[in-house]
Amino acid sequence: MHAIQCLAMDQIYQKQLANGLILLGEPVLGSGSLAMTMMVPGGLAAQPADQEGVASLLSEIICRGAGDLNARDHSDALDMLGVERSTHVDTHHTKLAATMIGSKLSQAFPLLMDMILKPHFELAVLEPTKLLALQALEALKDDPQQYVFKELRNNHNRLPFGRSSLGNASHIESITIENVRQFWAARFKPKGTILAFAGSFDWHELVALVEQNLEAWSGSADTVDAISEGDRGYQHLQADTSQTHIALAYDTIADREPDSILQKAAIQVLSGGMSGRLFTEVREKRGLCYSVYATYGSQRDRGMVFAYAGTTTARAQETIDVMIQELNRLSQGIDESEFARAIVGMKSRLVMQGESTAARAAAIANELFIRGQFMTLDEWATYTDQITIDNLNRFLKENPPNKMTVVTMGENQLTI
Repeated sequence: MHAIQCLAMDQIYQKQLANGLILLGEPVLGSGSLAMTMMVPGGLAAQPADQEGVASLLSEIICRGAGDLNARDHSDALDMLGVERSTHVDTHHTKLAATMIGSKLSQAFPLLMDMILKPHFELAVLEPTKLLALQALEALKDDPQQYVFKELRNNHNRLPFGRSSLGNASHIESITIENVRQFWAARFKPKGTILAFAGSFDWHELVALVEQNLEAWSGSADTVDAISEGDRGYQHLQADTSQTHIALAYDTIADREPDSILQKAAIQVLSGGMSGRLFTEVREKRGLCYSVYATYGSQRDRGMVFAYAGTTTARAQETIDVMIQELNRLSQGIDESEFARAIVGMKSRLVMQGESTAARAAAIANELFIRGQFMTLDEWATYTDQITIDNLNRFLKENPPNKMTVVTMGENQLTI
């Protein structure tokens, strides 16, 4: 793993500030850039039941004027420093990501924190922001793959943890600027916030800068609990089209469990490129579909396997039959060549992650939230090297796919 070792140092710094915020930093040798990921506990699950979409509206509004600067001046100030930034909302967090030259951090950080602490909430920006959100929902009609996954996550996950970042059209139309402000006031708190950096920095200077800018920030957000299980089962979305889109999910172990790395290896066997079982059996051998893959996702206390296939109406039933057959067949074990390819694929991903400061900042922040701990790339490489084919086959035998949630879109309903 020398390609990893020459980039990321074998150390990740951590400090919890007096206000509860957790600061992380991973130096990357030879890097002139610095990446930041900030995860604030204002995610989709925390939205009021009648305001699905308010978190995404807020993530746009914080980009439209903050601190002492209006939208144009604030954007220009960050652009002049060469700061690339973005906002995103997931189940648990609003995320602010930024990359820059390391030497620009002292100038850029106060501007970025103004977005979190001092957004303007100007009424004039609400309607254009809502219009963009409604257009994104409307565009979903032209993206059936995203649409079936939206429905799948909503059906499979516990409420309210399956909500889409796109929101609900009627909710978005009725949301006021005061609703957005109230959500920000309730959820944008330091306790529960994770701020991670990767790249070129001095740790002591970084701590001082963060404390200087965030020491007056205080408070904590309420915990979000599950209300009920999702509907699960099978849902068919009728569509007058020659294509059929298939998405399915089933539960597996959570990422914080020690054996989760074995589940990731199993996904690599299933969907690790053109040699993966799904591609080979569903597409290459039988020519059933134009796209097929599987992924692993995890919340704090449960993991999930998701799979997708896009096919024609005539081949849809056989496609889902073979998909489910291959998912179940995995519990019978894998051979040495599949195992070797899976390990190589996992290590390749580590190398690519090590080449991106943005990927490392996001990774250590997410690991801390989901797993309760984080590891350096070298530690991940060692962890991966400890996987054996016997351990993987044992895991596969003990953890066969359980009851699946399925969503299809197309002309005909399928038999599951």
